[in-house]
Amino acid sequence: MTPKCNPTPPARSICVYCGSRTGHDPAHVEAAETLGQLIAGENWRLVYGAGDVGLMGTVARAAQAAGGDTFGVIPTHLLDLEVGKTDLTRFIVTETMHERKKVMVMNADAIVLMPGGAGSLDEFFEALTWRQLGLHDKPIVLLDSNGFWKPLQALMKHVVDEGFADASLLDFVQAAPSPEGVMETLRRALT
Repeated sequence: MTPKCNPTPPARSICVYCGSRTGHDPAHVEAAETLGQLIAGENWRLVYGAGDVGLMGTVARAAQAAGGDTFGVIPTHLLDLEVGKTDLTRFIVTETMHERKKVMVMNADAIVLMPGGAGSLDEFFEALTWRQLGLHDKPIVLLDSNGFWKPLQALMKHVVDEGFADASLLDFVQAAPSPEGVMETLRRALT
């Protein structure tokens, strides 16, 4: 009997924050599909919120279809609402949102923010605050498809200009207009 070969473990893990809805612009769905495929193609693991709806489901299904490793984290109270995607490589259920965010960041080498709503912004700002406080030094990249995050970038600059944060805050976040640009930014940051 021949022993089973273990697949090559993922070289890196990328935490992707994104909406539990698809939004109105089809470009965001296309970007989620492409990003999932590219993460898998790089032999990187997708870490995300474990939902099977919206951009979350799109990025996960694309990574899975491309043979990628998927690591999902969802709190109990969202299992039904976000349709917990139990066929992932790893599926973790937490008690709270805070625990979900902590597990996701702890299991990632970098963070990508795709278009999303209040939940995605909450995840982003917590990761950014932790970076500002020196709790991690992981790259944070905005997938700015069709300029979606331009208002967020302007808000961050406004906060700095008004003296509520050092200019270094802006250095903690990079933006790329496409999934390919995100991947190039991550390759540079993770080498």
